[in-house]
Amino acid sequence: MHDIKGIRDNPAAFDIGLARRGLGPMASELLKIDAERRDHVQKLQDAQARRNATSREIGEAMKSGDKSRAEALKAEMGSIKDFIASGESAERDIDQRLGAALAMIPNIPLEDVPDGKDESDNLEIRLWGTLPTFAYEPRQHFDVGEWLGLMDFEAAAKISGARFVVMKGQLARLERAVAQFMLDHQTGVNGYTEHYVPFMVNDNAMYGTGQLPKFADDLFKTTDGRWLIPTAEVSLTNLVRETILEEKDLPLRLTAYTPCFRAEAGAAGRDTRGMIRQHQFSKVELVSITTPEQSREELERMTGAAESVLQRLNLPYRVLRLCTGDMGFGSRMTYDLEVWLPGQNAYREISSCSVCGDFQARRMDARFKPTDGKGTRYVHTLNGSGLAVGRTMVAILENYQNADGSVTIPEALRPYMGGTDKITRG
Repeated sequence: MHDIKGIRDNPAAFDIGLARRGLGPMASELLKIDAERRDHVQKLQDAQARRNATSREIGEAMKSGDKSRAEALKAEMGSIKDFIASGESAERDIDQRLGAALAMIPNIPLEDVPDGKDESDNLEIRLWGTLPTFAYEPRQHFDVGEWLGLMDFEAAAKISGARFVVMKGQLARLERAVAQFMLDHQTGVNGYTEHYVPFMVNDNAMYGTGQLPKFADDLFKTTDGRWLIPTAEVSLTNLVRETILEEKDLPLRLTAYTPCFRAEAGAAGRDTRGMIRQHQFSKVELVSITTPEQSREELERMTGAAESVLQRLNLPYRVLRLCTGDMGFGSRMTYDLEVWLPGQNAYREISSCSVCGDFQARRMDARFKPTDGKGTRYVHTLNGSGLAVGRTMVAILENYQNADGSVTIPEALRPYMGGTDKITRG
């Protein structure tokens, strides 16, 4: 959510930021509503002041015995009360119009975010790892999993439809091992505090992190009006909604392993086979709550925390800084981690780490009290994947596949697999 006062103070900068997002100017229309609201509020305040004065004048007229003046003032008081009653309702309507307009506008990118229209304009920051070589044409993950007899898309389709999978045996255990390893690493090495959070949330929670109202079609809704979380970012970030934190307690670093549910409404025809893009998948999410001064450094730290998982698993990857045309709605800057998939001969996204500034905090009314004790300020929020478990599984199956169809288990995961070092066809 944008600060209307900030737009009022510098409308040109606001429109320049939107232009970098590929959007037309909006400041003028927003400020018209804002001016209407401010004018209306002033009239209400004047009416309330006149009501108070009239009340005193009625008392004075009654005390002096001037009944005719008292009756005239009472009539005036009635009309003032009617205006105030209707005016308060009108003020709520204007507030709602302004809030609805602001809620649909994406965040403004930071200055060093590269301009661009789409993913082709993203900036490669660094590469890590050595790409594996094979004496044969490497298979894609679904071919590996199906050959092992441990990955079944047809059974999942019978139960649930497209974009679901059933895994069993050692492959199901590997999924659990990956998640446990990630949680242990992020809590024990990178200092995040593990949480167990709700998988269903209300409208306010989805609004707070920016999924509503703009992205309702990408979400699943229950029959009682709750929403299935598309990521634990929603639950974790909303833990600080309507809260005033102490500056000395920041930054907060939170993590959770949860299922994630996405309708993938805009993904028709994309990644229709396999585990890259599913309606249900698991993820270890990272969330940080910081002061404004800490947030940029925290983005680098969070991205490093996600990278460290790939390094422990020895999975080659690259880091991209997303351009203005490819960033998420609530982000001011995003780093994408793309892992190498030899079966596709391509890098594919496995994590996004974003700093949102106070964009989400304003929607949640999440603040902190500075150590100097002067008022309160909005916190800054960050979120990232540490990592997507399903896509990590994909990367392991493709990078660690063997000519005989087996899959070597990365060393970091073997303690979580009971010491097993290879998955073979049963």
